Amino acid sequence: YHLTFILKIIGIIGGTGLDDPEILEGRTEKYMDTPFSKPFDALILGKIKSVDCILLARHGRQHTILPSKVNYQATIWALKEEGCTHVIGTTACGSLREEIQPGDIVIIDQFIDGTTMRPQSLYDGSHCCARGVCHILMGAKEVLIETAKKLGLCFMFCTWWVDVINMTTVPEVVLTKEAGICYASIAMVTDYDCWKEHEEAVLVDRDLQTPKENASKAKSLLLTAIPQIGSMEWSKTLHGLKNIAQFSVLKFLQSIHLTKG
Repeated sequence: YHLTFILKIIGIIGGTGLDDPEILEGRTEKYMDTPFSKPFDALILGKIKSVDCILLARHGRQHTILPSKVNYQATIWALKEEGCTHVIGTTACGSLREEIQPGDIVIIDQFIDGTTMRPQSLYDGSHCCARGVCHILMGAKEVLIETAKKLGLCFMFCTWWVDVINMTTVPEVVLTKEAGICYASIAMVTDYDCWKEHEEAVLVDRDLQTPKENASKAKSLLLTAIPQIGSMEWSKTLHGLKNIAQFSVLKFLQSIHLTKG
């Protein structure tokens, strides 16, 4: 079948230490409203080597929003409305493996959901623009964890052969899937979290310093990878994602009562 050319627009969700708009050329700002209220900061539109990009600081440019308070629905809706075909999320994370050291960059390919009380659907019944219920098969197994102490979580995740732990991949990965957008996550390792015995405790000043050191690595990765993404043929993949998103929505039709005439 024939696939038309699709203009690639790359959304970048900037996390801790990587929400610097300087990576974009020809920058303009755009504040948006969505059915889920406003994202916590402006969308910054620009280019990376001729590829259209949109940068959004997940926690606000002053980093004032806690991970559990981020308006993920508004973030993904705004990027979708601006035509993003891809979203790359950057996130600080803790290592759960001895061999994955602070300062390493990890590309996440699966997730286990340990969050609670975060909206994980654009189809939550509260807005007429997204009617119905969306049932999308995810590419990775989801495990919901109701209660666990942080130390217990980390040791449990270690026994499950989990590599890193962070606070923002979910629900971004879920919402982008519903929106029919390609999603990838760049995880920047800051520490060993709290599982490793005899390791120095996680400290705020050090935990913020390490991402600053990681940021140059991640920026280099983005500046190199995004032009490659822009030059690749994504039509089949994007059409497939759009179809999955479209045909996974179960819409409820009003009942029609027929009477005998």
